Amino acid sequence: MKEFLQEWFSLRWFDPEMFRSFEWAHPDFFLLIPLILALVILKWLFYFRFRERLKVAIERKVFSNSFVSILRFLPDILFALFATLVAVALARPQLSNEQVEKYSDGIDIMLTLDISESMKIEDFKPNRLEVAKRVARDFVKGRFKDRIGLVIFSGDAYSLCPLTTDYDLLSTYIKDLDFTLIPRGGTAIGSAIAVSTNRMRESKAKSKVLVLLSDGESNAGSIDPITAARLAQAFNIRIYTILIGKDGKVPVGQDFFGQMQYVDNTVDESSLREIASIGNGKFYRAANASALRNVFQQIDRLEKSEIKEYRFKDTRDFYQYYLYWGVVLFLTWLALKSTFVNNFLED
Repeated sequence: MKEFLQEWFSLRWFDPEMFRSFEWAHPDFFLLIPLILALVILKWLFYFRFRERLKVAIERKVFSNSFVSILRFLPDILFALFATLVAVALARPQLSNEQVEKYSDGIDIMLTLDISESMKIEDFKPNRLEVAKRVARDFVKGRFKDRIGLVIFSGDAYSLCPLTTDYDLLSTYIKDLDFTLIPRGGTAIGSAIAVSTNRMRESKAKSKVLVLLSDGESNAGSIDPITAARLAQAFNIRIYTILIGKDGKVPVGQDFFGQMQYVDNTVDESSLREIASIGNGKFYRAANASALRNVFQQIDRLEKSEIKEYRFKDTRDFYQYYLYWGVVLFLTWLALKSTFVNNFLED
């Protein structure tokens, strides 16, 4: 009870900042405040207009210039404040705490990235792998409630991160990718698809997606890419394949004398197209960083799950505090009506 009295008796209810923070359920009641003020002013104008005709119990010269005579306005002021507080209470000040919960069935996505030596080629600046890492991290950042995993491959394939919704952790794994993680050289696309499939084969998600990014033809591993694609398709995994890089002469870095070195780059586009076709997905070709970014944006749009929102609004009323203050002022006004403050001017 003591804490309750301390709360409503606080002057913070009249802080302008508090008023600005309130939501008002019935703000039209504020129109009563100018009306209350107008009635008080009219009463005072009437008094000053006809004060010479008023009968008083003492001579006018005793109180006309006295500070005590000002007290005759106090009851009106108290009643006006009481009526104003009632208007504020009727406007119903509230504070709301809205919480939003988002829900999604989610999609399982396995990012399968090539980190072979050919990803050092500098037709993408600074090289193919660094650009692929940057775009993949942006892709992860834009997802919601989807489980995403990471498989890397070169001459062998490894699952670096299982399916997770911890996007910060996954982003760190992608950021730390380098060419030394897999010692064996080559490009084991079939093994990469098989490892990704193994990670998702027990998934209960309504949609399972494999995003394979590579810049070369499969020349390593223990399983043929086409066979691995059919295995993934048997587990209802959709496969998107992305061929990164340009054909022909491409830069691979500078030699000892600072001269740019070039090599002839060839890619196996037909195999990646067939893998995407078997996996009921799509094949993309990205010849520069902008194109690669557009590819991931397209996949992002194609593989979006429905996001549902549930809003919970906790609303608390504060009108009672203004009513309490109004009651105090009203009782004070009633008490003053029976004292000299209200009656000493009357005969």
